[in-house]
Amino acid sequence: MSCTLLRGSAGGRLGSVWSFLAGALAMVLLCLPVAAEAGAEAVPVARVSVSGNSQVTSNYILGVVSTKVGQTLDRDVLQKDIEAIYNQGFFSFVDADLTPEQDGVAVTFSVRENPIVESIVFEGNTVYTSEQLMKEVFSQVGTVFNRVFFRNDLDRIQNRYHTDGYVMVRVSDVQVQGGDIRVKILEPRVGNVIIQGNTRTKTQVIRREIKLKEGDLFNVTRFRYQLGKLQGLGYFEDVNVAFDSPDNQDDVVDLILTVKEKRTASVGVNLAYGSESGLSGGLTYGDTNLFGKGLNFEIGFDEGDEASYWLSLSSPYMDSETWAWRVGARYRTYDDRYYYRQGERQFEFDEKNTQFYAGIGKKFKNEDWSWFATLRHEDTSYDDVHNTIPGYIDDLTMWEGTNQTVELQFTLDKRDPYLPYPKGLVWETTLEKAFEGLGGEFDYMKYWTQLRWYTPLNKLVEGVVDVEGTWTDENPIILAARLRVGSATNDELPAFARYSLGGMNTLRGYSSRSFEGSNVLLGNFELRLPVHDNFTLVGFFDVGNASNSMDWGDLHDNYGVGVRVKTPFGNLRVDYAHGEDENKTYFGFGDMF
Repeated sequence: MSCTLLRGSAGGRLGSVWSFLAGALAMVLLCLPVAAEAGAEAVPVARVSVSGNSQVTSNYILGVVSTKVGQTLDRDVLQKDIEAIYNQGFFSFVDADLTPEQDGVAVTFSVRENPIVESIVFEGNTVYTSEQLMKEVFSQVGTVFNRVFFRNDLDRIQNRYHTDGYVMVRVSDVQVQGGDIRVKILEPRVGNVIIQGNTRTKTQVIRREIKLKEGDLFNVTRFRYQLGKLQGLGYFEDVNVAFDSPDNQDDVVDLILTVKEKRTASVGVNLAYGSESGLSGGLTYGDTNLFGKGLNFEIGFDEGDEASYWLSLSSPYMDSETWAWRVGARYRTYDDRYYYRQGERQFEFDEKNTQFYAGIGKKFKNEDWSWFATLRHEDTSYDDVHNTIPGYIDDLTMWEGTNQTVELQFTLDKRDPYLPYPKGLVWETTLEKAFEGLGGEFDYMKYWTQLRWYTPLNKLVEGVVDVEGTWTDENPIILAARLRVGSATNDELPAFARYSLGGMNTLRGYSSRSFEGSNVLLGNFELRLPVHDNFTLVGFFDVGNASNSMDWGDLHDNYGVGVRVKTPFGNLRVDYAHGEDENKTYFGFGDMF
């Protein structure tokens, strides 16, 4: 006589395990009287075996069984053994048969193996190919189907989507029919993009920053970047996002953006002191969202030894269909300015400069590439040479006059747009042609190229220093470098058109315009070490030269340290540089590159 204490079985769908367990427990209750009668006396287990298996070894199955030969048969332990075998995932049916033997009772675990996997087919996947998804799958064709392993396979597939930003993707259905497995993946796409709350800013100005359009796959990483760009415009106090799914459309998600606008017009007052420029101060009025069209307007003046008056209007946004443009004018006077020749001060002079410019640009179809052309008219005059040194050389004042130039710049921007810090490279190549005509008095061509490169170093220093909590994935150590090389068709350029090095934005250990000429080579290297979310230490090294007859072996360098502090007005920058002859300290806003 034998009694089936508990049976486990599974249908065609992966999700039927719970219905199986419920039925199995009911069968256990039915068998309780028989089991109780058989176990009224302490009955030892004489033998434990498995039947019905062909692919899964008996030793593997019995490895989870607690019922052992020589032990007293225990109904509760036997029930747990059946559940443990079923939970191995290889079987669609499990039961236990008890057969009396001369010295006790034989326990036979009867199993029915799942079918051999013949095919795994994915439906609805467009982000990854089926071959790519199979790399996440442990289950393979030719092996016994294991529902536990396959559930983990599905989790890995979903995790891959989520890690890459497709957080709304899910496995919507799994069907197992014989050895054929079909997995349906639901990849939600963008439906309507609804923008509300804006009363001044044109909807198109907001919409063009959100690149997702109807029918695109929703990717939270890209969407977060686009929201960051939108908030970074400075037009809004707050931007809230909500999601909605239209009725009976699980594969569609509507995006609802609610903005709260703020004033974009502002008046600025500044006061500054420079070791060469002296005390200065000024007033500016600007609006970064003029007429709600995303136009940038500014008018202002600075007074002091260096005085400036300017007016500008620009539309900075560009893509492959939208033109960026700018127009402006500036008048600048500089009293008692120092003139340097190859790092040696020659004399002081007064300078006046008037400039008008207009430019237009656009991105190419491949939006990593863009171009911008600028037409510039410039009048420069020099006066009142004084405080000369003995034997001074004046190759400056002869170059005053009117200059007409056309400048064309091509830019390749390969920085990762979805990160909160710079990573990647920016390559800029510029041609500047001066021509005689329309009042122009000079004829020359300049050409230069510049590469900026940024790379995080967290992975490199892991294991060497403790980066946890200080240098995070959102705020890593960064090595930043800039290399600039330029030349000209003329051996000697007008003074106002020469390449110039020295000062807080080129060679930090030297005075402004210390080195000038028709050729230039410059390298800047910075190691940026975050100390806090709002505070960064910087170590830097600068090297380069500018001259008419470039001697690449005669380069000037400096090194130093600096700090960067995030403030409501921008990134405050303080640098202390040690040059060949003196030390320099600079205060300003923004990174040098």
